[in-house]
Amino acid sequence: MNARVKALGKSISAFADAALIFSEVSRFYFTGFPATDGCLLVTPAQSVFYTDSRYTEAAEKKIGAQFVRNSKELYKELAEFFAANNIKKVALENDRLTLAQYEELCAKLPGIDFCTTDALSKAIEAIRIVKTEDEVEKIVKAQRIAERAFDHILGFIKPGKTEKEIRLELEYFMLSHGADDLSFETIAVTGVKTSMPHGVPGDNVVKNGDFVTMDYGALVEGYHSDMTRTVAVGDITDEQKKVYATVLEAQKCGLNALHDGISGVDADKAARDVIEAAGYGANFGHGTGHGVGVEIHEAPTLSPRSAHTLRTGHIVTVEPGIYLPDRFGVRIEDMALITDTGCRILTDCPKELIILK
Repeated sequence: MNARVKALGKSISAFADAALIFSEVSRFYFTGFPATDGCLLVTPAQSVFYTDSRYTEAAEKKIGAQFVRNSKELYKELAEFFAANNIKKVALENDRLTLAQYEELCAKLPGIDFCTTDALSKAIEAIRIVKTEDEVEKIVKAQRIAERAFDHILGFIKPGKTEKEIRLELEYFMLSHGADDLSFETIAVTGVKTSMPHGVPGDNVVKNGDFVTMDYGALVEGYHSDMTRTVAVGDITDEQKKVYATVLEAQKCGLNALHDGISGVDADKAARDVIEAAGYGANFGHGTGHGVGVEIHEAPTLSPRSAHTLRTGHIVTVEPGIYLPDRFGVRIEDMALITDTGCRILTDCPKELIILK
């Protein structure tokens, strides 16, 4: 068993005899093997990865043949394993398992007490939330690709270009310069659509006086990057400059507040207070940030409702924004690694106001 599986096995003993993990993201996190089908069985003493014939050979090479089984007769094999190892209580990921999967488990494995509390999900989160040096390196590698895409797109954006063209150019650059995939659906919006935090790129064209907001990222070896930049095109108003300066100050204050031990609520407040003091509090509706790793949105969160405390090894985004409906909006986003004394900003990309002429 690798270190992550061992850590999970140790945690499981507090609430179950074993755990069954079906979600693709959790299976990848614990095995390092990507597959659309599979089930990971973990006990305090051992682990088995079940997958179908499409993946068994590759899984054996990646994980080790002693840990891999063909899932053709999954429930029969599980029943035999449970009986041989006196396993009575099995934990499930209650936030990822479907009702149909749960009902099938109950029908095929009678006599097993399935733990459907959030115990397993919390145990997995507690392990995933702290990033190893290897994970940080992969996230930074993905981020550097995104930054190169930003440098490239500055020479591409001009009046007449559509949002879709900007999106496709960003995506093509990342995919042709080392990204395995995109972190998420790229946001590239201009003009009045920048007032929508998750606006969908369309046929709107860039015009003189517009802001262009781009929220995007690259995926490398299963790990995501996430960044947002807003740039101006041509002549913009004093109000646009004021809003941009306010968001930038809020974003810097949010980053400066980060350190081991700060709550997600207080980290959010550090950025939000700047925006509220400038009179735009009602125009910042979303949280200040979120964790990034094998998922683009994961724990911890930075928001007024966050239940997290930031610790050394967490990676979070800091992305405050101001959105004036039917007019314009601004968002600026960096990623940061929490350290004992503060944070290490993982994003190495200009964020002072850029005006493209």
